[in-house]
Amino acid sequence: MENLELTISKEIGNAMKEKNEVKLSALRAVKTAIQNEKTSGSYHELTDADVTKIIQKQIKQRIESEEIYRQANRNELADNEQKERLVLEEYIPKPLTDDELKSIVESLIVELNVTSMKDMGKVMKTMNEKYSGRFDGKAVSNVIKEKVS
Repeated sequence: MENLELTISKEIGNAMKEKNEVKLSALRAVKTAIQNEKTSGSYHELTDADVTKIIQKQIKQRIESEEIYRQANRNELADNEQKERLVLEEYIPKPLTDDELKSIVESLIVELNVTSMKDMGKVMKTMNEKYSGRFDGKAVSNVIKEKVS
């Protein structure tokens, strides 16, 4: 299985051939962020999980920019941010649905014998190991609060 970084590099080439400016722009931004991360401090290779986090950060930036542009009535720029976000979302694992998240967290609470909010770290650690990048930490925290309170 090829790694995510290599996939993105290949997709940049495909976007150039297709003359897909939105996809090209979004993927180039990710490639730049990957290079910046690799060379910050001492050079190091990135895992797929690291690249996924970079893409998620890029998506979050697109969402924030889109909101700012919409508030300023710059809809053409907001639409572009939205299109780039949709392109980037294709390269990350699909997020867990609310029902899936609740079911997983509830089973982990029982499995890990979580009895108070002090034990939340156990659940978060296991969630990160098994479902990295597919859930919102705040949502996990809310389910834990609901079940152990």
